[in-house]
Amino acid sequence: MSADALNRTVLPRLAPELRPPVDPAELRARVVHFGLGAFHRAHQAVYTEQAAALSGEPWGISAVAPRSVGTVRALRGQDCLYSLTERRPDGNRSRVVGAVVDALAMGPDAKAVDALLADPEVTVVTLTVTEKGYHRSASTGGLDTAAAPVAADLAADSDGPLTTVVGRLAAGLAARMRAGAAPISVVSCDNMAGNGAALRRIVHDFVRASAWPDRARVLERMAEAVAFPATVVDRIVPAADESDRAAAVAALGVRDALPVTAEPYRQWVLEDSFAAPRPPWERDGALFVPDVAPYQLAKLRLLNGSHSALAYLGTAAGRTTIAETMATDWGERLVRALCAEVSPTLPAGGPDPVGYADDLVVRFRNPGMRHLLRQIGSDGSLKVTERWLPALRALRARGTHTPVLELALAAWVLGTERADAFTDPAADTLAACWAPSARPSETVRALLRVLGAADLADDDALTAAVAARLPALRAGRVEI
Repeated sequence: MSADALNRTVLPRLAPELRPPVDPAELRARVVHFGLGAFHRAHQAVYTEQAAALSGEPWGISAVAPRSVGTVRALRGQDCLYSLTERRPDGNRSRVVGAVVDALAMGPDAKAVDALLADPEVTVVTLTVTEKGYHRSASTGGLDTAAAPVAADLAADSDGPLTTVVGRLAAGLAARMRAGAAPISVVSCDNMAGNGAALRRIVHDFVRASAWPDRARVLERMAEAVAFPATVVDRIVPAADESDRAAAVAALGVRDALPVTAEPYRQWVLEDSFAAPRPPWERDGALFVPDVAPYQLAKLRLLNGSHSALAYLGTAAGRTTIAETMATDWGERLVRALCAEVSPTLPAGGPDPVGYADDLVVRFRNPGMRHLLRQIGSDGSLKVTERWLPALRALRARGTHTPVLELALAAWVLGTERADAFTDPAADTLAACWAPSARPSETVRALLRVLGAADLADDDALTAAVAARLPALRAGRVEI
């Protein structure tokens, strides 16, 4: 006999330690979240649930999926409940999370999304839509209004079929401003340097580029009533597979179509500049600071930078996961060497780079984690631009040698040769850089130009050094 499906009716049958720490029926939609992926469900949703439990305040989340109607349907079928399993070296720990009170599909449920964004009781919007969801111009950092989805949204009516998160968010905030509703905070939880300022700029750019006759007034009101705090989020959340669904049944005794697995570690650092009431996330360990930049850069350049390096080098060496890559004789050396090379580019006031590297080695080695290199290496044309290139520029401007970043960049270069090696919005353009008659350094130069890094493409010593690494990597050798 198959197990019953997870929903609210089965909660009383679960052991107390397996149930949510709050009654989901008592929560209200006071936070809107764009991006119904595993990371949000293992990170912000957990912090919000714990904040509600510890404060007694009914902070619930209405989660909006930009594209995945199937995920919305599956989550609704479970009364928006799902399981979270922490993969610990000493054994897994599972429980049900109940922070999400509704799930919406951004297109089909557009009117409901707009109603939430205009609701005075909703005072926080959070986003995990990955770097590509922002449609930023590589050259300006602002909104890429020439991108086809953005251009289509700008040409549509504000209540029409908007397909980008920035368009839907800008239209919803504009309606809120026109109605004179209460202030609101919009919180980017994506891995970008200055993510708060970046989100503020693209939302303002969208309004500015729109045909709305009152756009100047909307922008004026947004400047007063909409805050865009910067954040740093950290938790490794691998993609779930069938084994995770089977493990959820074993742990809970019920079927969960949307289980989430994560490492035990989690961190959330937020700029203390909110415009409206928010969940007391600090009750669950979130850190509110005047400036998140030192934490943000440490996370981007040390953790995310190492993660990407492990993904591309591990793939070149025939590995499949982070843990497998760390089990090589060079995995730990790579992480420590990259952190040491990049740490001089970090500002004061953040975590200690040596201690941070120690933590990364422990986290990446966790045998309970199966974090796929293909997942981490996806969207490399966007991630590499954020994670490696600013540090590379800073170090080379000082005349500092950059052998580890050159090695990592060479592994990424090798991964672009075939458009199907890693998923990437620019995969075809990247693959086209591999002209049969081109010298390796010319290919490296062309790929850097695709990244918007013409300055690095013109650095002959850099392109030659990266190209020189390719033969060993083709042979599966990683030489640090």
